[in-house]
Amino acid sequence: MATINKNLSVYDKSTLPSAKDFRFGVVVSEWNDTITEGLYKGAEDAFLDNEVPAGNIIRWNVPGSFELIYGAKKMLQTQKVDAVIVIGCVIQGQTKHFDFVCEGVTQGIKDLNVQTDIPVIFCVLTDNTMQQSIDRSGGIHGNKGTEAAIAAIKMAYIRQQASLTHDYVPQNLLTSGAIQLDEGTPLELKE
Repeated sequence: MATINKNLSVYDKSTLPSAKDFRFGVVVSEWNDTITEGLYKGAEDAFLDNEVPAGNIIRWNVPGSFELIYGAKKMLQTQKVDAVIVIGCVIQGQTKHFDFVCEGVTQGIKDLNVQTDIPVIFCVLTDNTMQQSIDRSGGIHGNKGTEAAIAAIKMAYIRQQASLTHDYVPQNLLTSGAIQLDEGTPLELKE
């Protein structure tokens, strides 16, 4: 496992951009809530440690990890956020359900990152055992939620710098998959 001998909660604050003006969305799965609450706490603590005002952290709960995609999509569409973190935990069972959920959530979050201008950070533990999840949500390996918050801060900064402005531009996804920035014509991406 990639987190062996690594503490996910360690970061160098001096290397991070200022986060005090950013707004972050966090969509949290209620399934395996002992784990997801620990992950959320790690993310929240990291945001607060990096001067994100508590009022700039928007939390929504969804029933399970598969619903994280829809929750993130709606947050992107309705909230003025600079990045979104999706937090979930899927633990291997005796059926293929684990594979289907993990693949679907991974692809769904990837799609949101491709289709929208706001980064969505993947913080879904996909472990073989509950102990592995405990170890990565505030246990011996630290907290993957902390790592996700640091990634969100960095990606919000990249988004800000890439646009050369911090103004929010509402986006609508058309059924064709194109992005419509305003009431006008859809944005066409050309290679």
